[in-house]
Amino acid sequence: MADVLALIELAKSTAVQAGGRLTESGLSGFSFSEELPREVKSLADTVLENVIIDALAGTGLEILSEERGIVPGKHPGGYRFIVDPLDGTFNLVRNLGPCAVSIALWEANRPVFGVIFDIVNKSLFWGGKELGAWKDGGEIQVSRTGDISQAAVCTGFPVRFDLSADQAWKRFRDQAARFAKVRMFGSAAMSLVCVGCGIADAYFEEDIMPWDVAAGIAIVEGAGGRVRWSGKAAASALDVYADNGRLEADL
Repeated sequence: MADVLALIELAKSTAVQAGGRLTESGLSGFSFSEELPREVKSLADTVLENVIIDALAGTGLEILSEERGIVPGKHPGGYRFIVDPLDGTFNLVRNLGPCAVSIALWEANRPVFGVIFDIVNKSLFWGGKELGAWKDGGEIQVSRTGDISQAAVCTGFPVRFDLSADQAWKRFRDQAARFAKVRMFGSAAMSLVCVGCGIADAYFEEDIMPWDVAAGIAIVEGAGGRVRWSGKAAASALDVYADNGRLEADL
């Protein structure tokens, strides 16, 4: 496999390049998915994905992307890029909140690094457990909040969340009620960035797809936080909990 630092630089430049394509006209139209009625897709998702996959394919590594699924690689060994070309599509097309380009490298079920380009603020975040975490060249760290009753948590309802299930609502209520403030931004990637920057203290979400969180998980770990998830990042939806490592939470 190519040097990790070289792959980070490739992912960073690719994320910025993809985000830059959003200045083009004709990318703002969107539609709702027939299979998942709350899922929104736009032409921008496809255009950005093509930019990213074209750039990463030369590494020979496997790519898991939201739109195309698995793009086979030439090199065995368990390394895989996990890509969300546009996290927060509805926010983008309605000018409603944050959205991001997200590129991660994982080895099997372990994050190596993540890169997230904040499309609204034109900021670039990257990091990993062995690499630290950074925003536009400056180091970032998780918050020092230790009392969960004074903590802010980011969360959301992914399209696969069963809004009619009483048990799911009870789990959500029990988890959210432990925090002082609850915020929903409509972008899992940017929610995890908030944890990595110390703006928020925690994040949780059930049934979230791996491409939504793969890069953010790596950045939170690089910023000194802790992350727990159930499921395999290449195979299925995940239940994810991340925080600053100081909260007494058992979620």
